[in-house]
Amino acid sequence: MTDITWYARFAKSASRFCGRPRVFVLAVGVIAVWVITGPLFDFSDTWQLVINTGTTIVTFLMVFLIQNTQNRDTEAIQIKLDELIRATRGAHNALLDLEELEEDTLETFRQRYESLAAQARVELSRGGQDTDTPEP
Repeated sequence: MTDITWYARFAKSASRFCGRPRVFVLAVGVIAVWVITGPLFDFSDTWQLVINTGTTIVTFLMVFLIQNTQNRDTEAIQIKLDELIRATRGAHNALLDLEELEEDTLETFRQRYESLAAQARVELSRGGQDTDTPEP
Protein backbone atom coordinates (compact mmCIF):
# COMPACT_ATOMS: atom_id res chain seq x y z
CA MET A 1 0.00 0.00 0.00
CA THR A 2 1.43 3.37 -0.99
CA ASP A 3 1.72 6.34 1.35
CA ILE A 4 -0.88 8.26 -0.67
CA THR A 5 -3.41 5.45 -0.36
CA TRP A 6 -2.73 5.17 3.37
CA TYR A 7 -3.12 8.90 3.86
CA ALA A 8 -6.29 9.09 1.77
CA ARG A 9 -7.88 6.27 3.76
CA PHE A 10 -6.76 7.81 7.05
CA ALA A 11 -8.00 11.29 6.10
CA LYS A 12 -11.36 9.92 4.99
CA SER A 13 -11.81 7.95 8.21
CA ALA A 14 -10.62 10.81 10.41
CA SER A 15 -12.90 13.34 8.71
CA ARG A 16 -15.89 11.04 9.11
CA PHE A 17 -15.03 10.47 12.76
CA CYS A 18 -14.37 14.13 13.56
CA GLY A 19 -17.57 15.25 11.87
CA ARG A 20 -19.79 13.33 14.27
CA PRO A 21 -21.76 15.03 17.05
CA ARG A 22 -20.05 12.88 19.69
CA VAL A 23 -16.67 14.30 18.81
CA PHE A 24 -18.03 17.85 19.03
CA VAL A 25 -19.50 17.06 22.46
CA LEU A 26 -16.13 15.59 23.48
CA ALA A 27 -14.38 18.80 22.40
CA VAL A 28 -16.87 20.91 24.36
CA GLY A 29 -16.29 18.60 27.34
CA VAL A 30 -12.53 19.08 27.15
CA ILE A 31 -12.98 22.85 27.12
CA ALA A 32 -15.45 22.64 30.04
CA VAL A 33 -12.96 20.61 32.07
CA TRP A 34 -10.26 23.15 31.23
CA VAL A 35 -12.48 26.05 32.33
CA ILE A 36 -13.51 24.28 35.54
CA THR A 37 -9.88 23.54 36.44
CA GLY A 38 -8.93 27.19 35.98
CA PRO A 39 -9.47 28.12 39.65
CA LEU A 40 -7.63 24.96 40.79
CA PHE A 41 -4.53 26.06 38.88
CA ASP A 42 -5.03 29.73 39.73
CA PHE A 43 -5.51 30.51 36.03
CA SER A 44 -1.75 30.13 35.62
CA ASP A 45 0.29 30.55 32.46
CA THR A 46 0.74 26.77 32.31
CA TRP A 47 -3.03 26.27 32.54
CA GLN A 48 -3.50 28.64 29.58
CA LEU A 49 -0.59 27.09 27.68
CA VAL A 50 -2.19 23.64 27.86
CA ILE A 51 -5.35 24.69 26.03
CA ASN A 52 -3.53 26.97 23.59
CA THR A 53 -1.06 24.26 22.63
CA GLY A 54 -3.73 21.58 22.37
CA THR A 55 -6.07 23.63 20.22
CA THR A 56 -3.23 24.82 17.99
CA ILE A 57 -2.06 21.27 17.32
CA VAL A 58 -5.58 20.00 16.64
CA THR A 59 -6.33 22.96 14.36
CA PHE A 60 -3.07 22.52 12.46
CA LEU A 61 -3.75 18.84 11.80
CA MET A 62 -7.42 19.35 10.97
CA VAL A 63 -6.55 21.87 8.25
CA PHE A 64 -4.79 19.12 6.30
CA LEU A 65 -7.59 16.61 6.83
CA ILE A 66 -10.26 19.12 5.79
CA GLN A 67 -8.27 20.19 2.73
CA ASN A 68 -7.81 16.58 1.66
CA THR A 69 -11.52 15.90 2.06
CA GLN A 70 -12.51 19.04 0.15
CA ASN A 71 -10.04 18.29 -2.65
CA ARG A 72 -11.40 14.76 -3.01
CA ASP A 73 -15.03 15.92 -2.93
CA THR A 74 -14.39 18.72 -5.44
CA GLU A 75 -12.61 16.36 -7.80
CA ALA A 76 -15.47 13.84 -7.59
CA ILE A 77 -18.02 16.57 -8.32
CA GLN A 78 -15.99 17.79 -11.30
CA ILE A 79 -15.80 14.27 -12.72
CA LYS A 80 -19.56 13.84 -12.30
CA LEU A 81 -20.20 17.18 -14.02
CA ASP A 82 -17.84 16.22 -16.83
CA GLU A 83 -19.79 13.00 -17.31
CA LEU A 84 -23.10 14.90 -17.43
CA ILE A 85 -21.69 17.26 -20.06
CA ARG A 86 -20.27 14.36 -22.05
CA ALA A 87 -23.53 12.41 -21.95
CA THR A 88 -25.83 15.34 -22.79
CA ARG A 89 -26.69 15.69 -26.47
CA GLY A 90 -25.93 19.21 -27.66
CA ALA A 91 -23.67 20.03 -24.69
CA HIS A 92 -20.31 21.59 -25.43
CA ASN A 93 -17.52 19.10 -24.79
CA ALA A 94 -15.11 22.04 -24.64
CA LEU A 95 -16.49 22.63 -21.14
CA LEU A 96 -15.10 19.31 -19.95
CA ASP A 97 -12.28 19.77 -17.45
CA LEU A 98 -12.88 23.53 -17.47
CA GLU A 99 -11.32 23.96 -14.02
CA GLU A 100 -7.90 23.19 -15.52
CA LEU A 101 -7.94 26.12 -17.97
CA GLU A 102 -6.06 29.38 -17.57
CA GLU A 103 -7.80 32.42 -16.10
CA ASP A 104 -8.15 34.29 -19.42
CA THR A 105 -9.74 31.29 -21.12
CA LEU A 106 -12.17 30.90 -18.21
CA GLU A 107 -13.04 34.59 -18.54
CA THR A 108 -13.86 34.09 -22.23
CA PHE A 109 -16.23 31.24 -21.39
CA ARG A 110 -17.79 33.24 -18.55
CA GLN A 111 -18.45 36.23 -20.82
CA ARG A 112 -20.02 33.97 -23.43
CA TYR A 113 -22.42 32.47 -20.89
CA GLU A 114 -23.22 35.85 -19.36
CA SER A 115 -24.18 37.04 -22.83
CA LEU A 116 -26.41 33.99 -23.34
CA ALA A 117 -28.06 34.63 -19.96
CA ALA A 118 -28.69 38.28 -20.83
CA GLN A 119 -30.26 37.28 -24.16
CA ALA A 120 -32.48 34.73 -22.39
CA ARG A 121 -33.65 37.36 -19.87
CA VAL A 122 -34.57 39.73 -22.71
CA GLU A 123 -36.51 36.92 -24.37
CA LEU A 124 -38.31 36.16 -21.09
CA SER A 125 -39.25 39.83 -20.66
CA ARG A 126 -40.85 39.70 -24.12
CA GLY A 127 -42.93 36.69 -23.06
CA GLY A 128 -40.72 34.12 -24.72
CA GLN A 129 -39.00 31.06 -23.33
CA ASP A 130 -35.41 30.47 -22.37
CA THR A 131 -35.40 26.69 -22.68
CA ASP A 132 -34.01 26.36 -26.18
CA THR A 133 -30.49 25.76 -27.39
CA PRO A 134 -29.21 29.13 -28.62
CA GLU A 135 -26.77 27.68 -31.13
CA PRO A 136 -27.98 26.82 -34.66
